[in-house]
Amino acid sequence: MLARTVSLLKHRNSTGNGRRALVHAPVKAVYAWPTVNRSVLANSRQKPFNGPPVAHPPSSFSMIYYCLTLLVGFLVLFKSADQLVIGAVATARHYQMSPVLIGLTVVAFGTSAPEIFVSAVSSLENTPQLAVGNAIGSNITNLGMVLGVTALFVPLKFKPEILQKDMPILLFVTLCAGVTLIDLHLGLWDGVLLLTVLGFFLYRLAADHKASSNTDTSIESGDLEAAPALTKNSAIALLIGSLIFLLLSCELLVWSAVNIAQLLDVSELIIGLTIIAVGTSLPELVVSITSALREQSELAIGNIVGSNIFNILAVLSLPCVIAPTELSSDVLWRDYSVMLILTLLLIMLAYRSKAQASTNKSNGVIFVSIWLGYLFFLYLTSSSG
Repeated sequence: MLARTVSLLKHRNSTGNGRRALVHAPVKAVYAWPTVNRSVLANSRQKPFNGPPVAHPPSSFSMIYYCLTLLVGFLVLFKSADQLVIGAVATARHYQMSPVLIGLTVVAFGTSAPEIFVSAVSSLENTPQLAVGNAIGSNITNLGMVLGVTALFVPLKFKPEILQKDMPILLFVTLCAGVTLIDLHLGLWDGVLLLTVLGFFLYRLAADHKASSNTDTSIESGDLEAAPALTKNSAIALLIGSLIFLLLSCELLVWSAVNIAQLLDVSELIIGLTIIAVGTSLPELVVSITSALREQSELAIGNIVGSNIFNILAVLSLPCVIAPTELSSDVLWRDYSVMLILTLLLIMLAYRSKAQASTNKSNGVIFVSIWLGYLFFLYLTSSSG
């Protein structure tokens, strides 16, 4: 009897252990199942980020290729800018227009076309921040780099008509830009304001040209004599053709610079605020230096002033109309404030030097130093951010 009881207990224990094993076995399987599949899921998550295998050229070959395209862009840029000045002055001779008027309209609008195109495309692609930065950054580059570097080579002369008419308009337009940015929002009515001022500016240019058509020719005859003799059709063809090559070379420079910056692993913020702004302002730099070396410095000043006016009224108005957007406070206190300071310095320099009516190398050093300091501050703030 005792032996039978012991055997029954052993049978129960073995059966219980078996049941517990059966019960625990699925639990162990349940806990083991996610462990295996987590690695599978992790591998599957990594694949979309890696992307399909694509054959890329060697980085050294890419760097050489982009540097060559950059060099070609520079060569075409300088040649087309030189022909642009010749065509602009020749056109002024045939139409009885002063080089100042040509610099404020045809040349300024043509060299501002890269900024206008970048602003329009970025606004249509729902990236209006790039358009705003391009407009303000190009104006800073025009005053700091273009005016500063040009003043290092040749003194720039301020003629009375620039002091009396163009400088007040530049100050007024710059303040209008501050009005649109003060609430950190660019909307439709901001664009309407800028476009309305642009209409009045163009109307004023046409009225001034009509009123001074009989006197400007004799005043500027010395400047027009330096241009080669071209027929009317040849001058217009040269002006339009040089503008086309100028814009194409500028786009090639920007494209090459962006790719080089990406190969060097530079942030997109630095690319947008430095390379894009400098690249789209290179036509102003080349035209200003070329015209100053040809002893037509009033065309250089008119080019810089006119380009800045067009950048604010035409370029900044596009994101307002196409893609209204909210702005960061940095755009107002950092970027716009630097543009306003450089504009005020230019106006103070022009009126302070009314007796000599020209810039000097020390003025160029000041403008270039402010521009370089601004770029360095951009680097510091973007790195900390």
